[in-house]
Amino acid sequence: MTADTAQSLARLAAERVDHRFKGLPPDADGLTVAELAGQRRNLFTGGFATPVLALSAERLEHNLKLMETYAARHGLAFAPHGKTSMAPQLFQRQIEHGAWGITLAVPHQVRVARAFGTRRVFLANELVDASALRWIASEQDADPDFELICYVDSVRGVELMDAALRDAGATRPVDVVVELAAGEGARTGVRTETGCAAVADAVAGTRTLRLVGVAGYEGEVPKADTGRVTAWLRRLVALAADFDKAGRFAGLDEIVVSAGGSAWFDAVAEVFAEIPELSLPVLKLLRSGAYVSHDDGHYRKLTPFNRVPEEGALEPAFRLWTQVVSRPSAEQAFVNAGKRDAAYDLDLPFAQVIRRDGAERPATGVSVTALSDQHAWLATTPEADLEVGDWVGLGLSHPCTSFDKWQLIPVAEADGTVVDYVRTFF
Repeated sequence: MTADTAQSLARLAAERVDHRFKGLPPDADGLTVAELAGQRRNLFTGGFATPVLALSAERLEHNLKLMETYAARHGLAFAPHGKTSMAPQLFQRQIEHGAWGITLAVPHQVRVARAFGTRRVFLANELVDASALRWIASEQDADPDFELICYVDSVRGVELMDAALRDAGATRPVDVVVELAAGEGARTGVRTETGCAAVADAVAGTRTLRLVGVAGYEGEVPKADTGRVTAWLRRLVALAADFDKAGRFAGLDEIVVSAGGSAWFDAVAEVFAEIPELSLPVLKLLRSGAYVSHDDGHYRKLTPFNRVPEEGALEPAFRLWTQVVSRPSAEQAFVNAGKRDAAYDLDLPFAQVIRRDGAERPATGVSVTALSDQHAWLATTPEADLEVGDWVGLGLSHPCTSFDKWQLIPVAEADGTVVDYVRTFF
């Protein structure tokens, strides 16, 4: 950890706890985050108010270690997508677990990462905003250790970037990778190899940009399955080889080839292992990010570890603790967490456990059927033992929309002892 990063994280620990942070004990107001963490309060008896989102300390560490060893085993560099959490403390832990850098999506996120000392950023998006480009030019000029790579996918985009950087008087070129689209009707990216060559030619015609590789996102492959994803990844590898044969990477130290969301990184590992010998070493850069907390829905169903179980298994690290506030009938109950608190863009939360008088048991016969702004609707069958006042622990789907609802998240050990707090910036 650099001195700048340590100082920035220390500022987070010195932040005062107050009304901005939901779920935290009201009697903790005025304490610093570090002071509150030092008290090692219990999530269930230490004054925390429902709803409260918690991260499992053990599962978080397990997931960090698992992806570190996975990347190393497959010869991959790793730049996890930080937009999942936007938590500088987790960025640092990922880097300590071997990450090459952090992937981000928009300039604001890069500013957050830079404020906490992140040295390497992969911006997995096109960047044509002149104001943001001026800021990036100033960051690069001020810090020779700062490395940023971003997508380009059009000649017009190259022209806009070049104009903004020339106007800014940039002295270092911005490194770019040509983004290959995942197919017709997919998201961003150049649709054809001929188009990719035209964009690369446009980059070569500037002094402000430097082509360092190719990249894309296989998660956007239409009707994605193993065959379609693998075929697209082989197109990406072939594009890198064609660019190299044409001399487009002359003068570099390495060639960047990057892909990898959280659903198909096994396919990325397999195809990247097939990259032929090029004129320069290849930085095989994986960008999966949702692994850090994993989930109980979307990614739990799609994780590559389900397809290759001998590689290990990620563990869901989030649980949203709620409280039963109404039991209007034998078939229905309501807890005090809704759309403002729980991810709901892909799947509803999952009722997992019930706590009463310090005892915890499975949430048998309880299911979430809908979310209002501040309530979850529960359906209950005759075997459900549920009363007003019970705590109900919910599993969540899609971590990308879980972190953004909570600014300060307790990290709790299995017995409920809160050992840390994770600050997010969305």
